[in-house]
Amino acid sequence: MNRLCLFAAVLFVTAPALGQQAITYPETRRGDVVDDYHGTAVADPYRWLEDLDGDETRAWVAAQNALTFGYLEGLPQRDAFKDRLTTLWDYPKYGAPSKKGSRYFFSKNDGLQNQSVIYVQESLGGTPRVLIDPNTFSEDGTVALSGLYVSDDGRYAAYSISESGSDWRTFRVRDVDTGEDLPDVLRWIKFSGASWDADGAGFYYSRYDAPEDGEDALAGVNKNQKLYYHRLGTDQADDVLVYERPDQPEWGFAPEVTDDGRYLVVTVWQGTDERTRVYVRDLRDPDGPITPLLDDFDAAYDFIGNTGTAFYFVTDRDAPNKRLVAIDLARPGADAWTTLLPESERVIRSVDIVHDRFVVSVLDDVKGRMLIHGLDGAFEREIELPTLGSVYGGGERDASELFYTFTSFTYPPTIYRYDFETGASEVFRQAEVDFDPEAYVTKQVFYESKDGTRVPMFIVHRKDLALDGQNPTYLYAYGGFNISLTPGFSVSNLAWLEQGGVYAMPNLRGGGEYGEAWHKAGMLGNKQNVFDDFIAAAEYLIDAGYTSTPKLAIGGGSNGGLLVGAVLTQRPDLFGAALPAVGVMDMLRFHQFTIGWAWVSEYGSAEDPEQFRWLRAYSPLHNLKPGTHYPPTLVTTADHDDRVVPGHSYKFAAAMQHAQGGPAPVLIRIETKAGHGAGKPTSKIIEEQADKWAFLAHVLGMPMPQALPAGTGVDDAHR
Repeated sequence: MNRLCLFAAVLFVTAPALGQQAITYPETRRGDVVDDYHGTAVADPYRWLEDLDGDETRAWVAAQNALTFGYLEGLPQRDAFKDRLTTLWDYPKYGAPSKKGSRYFFSKNDGLQNQSVIYVQESLGGTPRVLIDPNTFSEDGTVALSGLYVSDDGRYAAYSISESGSDWRTFRVRDVDTGEDLPDVLRWIKFSGASWDADGAGFYYSRYDAPEDGEDALAGVNKNQKLYYHRLGTDQADDVLVYERPDQPEWGFAPEVTDDGRYLVVTVWQGTDERTRVYVRDLRDPDGPITPLLDDFDAAYDFIGNTGTAFYFVTDRDAPNKRLVAIDLARPGADAWTTLLPESERVIRSVDIVHDRFVVSVLDDVKGRMLIHGLDGAFEREIELPTLGSVYGGGERDASELFYTFTSFTYPPTIYRYDFETGASEVFRQAEVDFDPEAYVTKQVFYESKDGTRVPMFIVHRKDLALDGQNPTYLYAYGGFNISLTPGFSVSNLAWLEQGGVYAMPNLRGGGEYGEAWHKAGMLGNKQNVFDDFIAAAEYLIDAGYTSTPKLAIGGGSNGGLLVGAVLTQRPDLFGAALPAVGVMDMLRFHQFTIGWAWVSEYGSAEDPEQFRWLRAYSPLHNLKPGTHYPPTLVTTADHDDRVVPGHSYKFAAAMQHAQGGPAPVLIRIETKAGHGAGKPTSKIIEEQADKWAFLAHVLGMPMPQALPAGTGVDDAHR
């Protein structure tokens, strides 16, 4: 391992004049579409860009990409960032092993492979062999492995593949002994895994009906999911329909066979709403009824496992930070529940049953901790972690070992093996990245938002940073859907930090960092709190001397792309650059495409008069004002994104180019044969990130340091 690497003293030539020169944008036709929302007329001049396969849209995409890539290719920083990212990325990356039967399964990427490879070995000390190599699926790496589901005896592996980043999945089954695929092929699967029955004869999964002739598979609305059982060796047309609810087209079904093989547990979900229902079938009668156990959509219920008829759930019912309860099938009423782990100030992230113990991952002020409890809830011990960071892991119920992964901003993912008999952890796999972690510092600060709410933020930078307000800073956040942003290692961010950049990540309301109450404070009619939190984070960084408006860039993806678009329209004076990625930009029409309807529980819907007023007030597309001086902006999306369809970004970029009253560039980078992000090949990730960093380095006037600070390399704490 290279214990220290200095980035060669290549000078980044900064030419602010290039970033501010007048740009001639492709001509974009403005239509005359006007919608009436509860008596309010709202123009949508770029509605035609929603027709993703239309000739006019294709021509517009080609023209925009020609402009954008022509601009990016002229940046002197681009090649240097790409070269450094390629060097940094080139190290072996392992996934934690999972044991099935006597076999261990894990993923590995040698370094720059477009897709990680699945390996299997007969014992923990055995010789690994390749089981599935997704790099053979396509020449350009755009066909990805998206899921792996191994039978309990380790004999068969059902796996799903995704083409060009689409959410649609095709399932196949591989014989682990021979390494060959069975004839089984299952299609039109989305938002579903697979759960094997006890004898490995088949598995349960959920899918949608195939699109009708003429229906757009990438943009069409996804409803009426159905639960099926597939028996190995049979055609998908013969799969058994296990459960459907045509009276509830928005319901989806997540199946799980219990470890003892006796029960099928069906978690019923509705969009992205945290609240779920739970139904159960006793598999001693495979054709028996599916019986409601929790049938009110009154709270979130995450099934953990069972001991006989006692079923364990993590729930936020009467516990915004969650608790662990046992529910007996014979007495399922809430008054008969047993609370095994009560709610506390720490938020429960996950619970697994390993070695007949509850392995509990919690967040304590956004920092990960891992606790071991007995099945009666009694605390046994806490696993000591190396430093501030994130931890996740799991294992089999009867296993004597637990594999967990620890990571932080400057701590590459490291897999540990915990021995339940000795209570000791040891490094199992360590990522060896070509950088010096001792050259950087991570801080967690707390700042006040507009309404006085205390919001945490992580700040990472080189130790030699001067608080003179001149540091290029990248402020990244998400703020939605109960998703928590926790400390994690990023090669991409490291390339930014090396050059003297600051990375800041606030934990905005709308996320799950402080439980469901924190989430609710940033959803529906409270969504403006999220934007206020983000704006306050930017103001904190400026007031504390980290940066200044000309040096401050903001970024976020998906719901985070919405965040960037919203604050960009509300405070264009505050930011020096913006990177909105695959964002939800049209808050009045998002629910009319693919799975967008599922976000209504988070955002609301323009079909409701009151909710229309919320959405119209911050919708990025509808709050651009002609003549405004917007900061340099690089919008990114992909032509196969069927989660947040690219029409959102197309329309936003067109409208922003039309509204731009200043000289700063407004560009859109449209990736081909890619989707919302999952499964994107390494080569495309590096190219896109190099473009983003080069764009920011250029427009923020980021000079290239002559060399990285000297250090002693990776110390023992990071081994």
